[in-house]
Amino acid sequence: MAKPRTLFLLLLTFYYHFSSSSAAYTVGVNYGTVANNLPSPSQVASFLKTQTTIDRVKIFDTNPDILRAFANTGISVTVTVGNGDIPSLAKLPAAQSWIAANILPFHPQTSIKYIAVGNEVLATSDKVLIAHTLPAMKALTSALELANITTIHVATPHSLGILSSSEPPSTGRFRKGYDQRIFAPFLDYHRKTKSPFMVNPYPYFGFKAETLNYALFKPNSGVFDAATGNNYTNMFDAQLDAVYSAMKRLGYGDVDIVVAETGWPSVGDPNQPGVSMENAISYNKNLVKHVNSGKGTPLMPNRTFETYVFSLFNENLKPSVSERNFGLFKPDLTPVYDVGILRDDKVISKNSSLLLLITRNKTSVEEINFSSLFFNGFN
Repeated sequence: MAKPRTLFLLLLTFYYHFSSSSAAYTVGVNYGTVANNLPSPSQVASFLKTQTTIDRVKIFDTNPDILRAFANTGISVTVTVGNGDIPSLAKLPAAQSWIAANILPFHPQTSIKYIAVGNEVLATSDKVLIAHTLPAMKALTSALELANITTIHVATPHSLGILSSSEPPSTGRFRKGYDQRIFAPFLDYHRKTKSPFMVNPYPYFGFKAETLNYALFKPNSGVFDAATGNNYTNMFDAQLDAVYSAMKRLGYGDVDIVVAETGWPSVGDPNQPGVSMENAISYNKNLVKHVNSGKGTPLMPNRTFETYVFSLFNENLKPSVSERNFGLFKPDLTPVYDVGILRDDKVISKNSSLLLLITRNKTSVEEINFSSLFFNGFN
């Protein structure tokens, strides 16, 4: 007969083993709304809180219904200033008015984490927008400080078009003319405000037929970087390290990086290369596992990157078939496929029942049929 304490510790070990083996990953998602068939924001917030492990969302505006819906959910929200609004926010009074209208009515009940000033502004090549982006970021930061808000940071997401070189990753550098004039001031701002440099890496837009497995985190021979001796086995790491190399070249390798968007469509036009349900599952599932692992990248080891998958829903008003099918979920809240972010209440419930049995009965080891328990499951 085993002593009750010994038995308790033994079964507690099994309990944690089964719990950890079914643990889901945390990840952020982009919650786009270019559709006419989506559930209400309150339904979305409730669903994410109770049925998934998604703990942060990024929206492309400051929709008040969405901000109200996420109040007291424990899910943080990133809001976005539209590109067209950037020039007007470069002055402090306008920035203060914007904070008063779009942040103060919801803070702190809704956990607003970032204000994204525009989206991929440099890709627009609009000189007016580009010239006003950093001043708007600074003005909004000052407006937050004047409102005694210290928990919200301001940033702007960039496409990888900001790089003039990215292969191999050690050659990463910002576009000529943009490096010292645009990015050094941006990065200096991020360092001073402890805000992240946001990027949108999309291996989906960068793969060729011969590098598809490399883009999808599937087994491949890798890409060797002779300058560092690193062999890259996935394009995501290579893209992040190219950004890091560009930042480090300017002396800002210490600034945090946030992955503001990345994803893979599950459906595309007929014969569209690389687009399939299988590939979407491979990319997003391996991505979520990878960024949660804490492994980091070859040039940034042991780092966990805050990552926002694109996107939460399939959005039926997007212009092309592939753009309409980046979603992890359908509008009826059923998964398009599972990337490991659904809560497994069944496993948790069974494990909880086992622990309850142990603590209440403190039974002997002979009284439990282990082969039935662990090979046939908890019935």
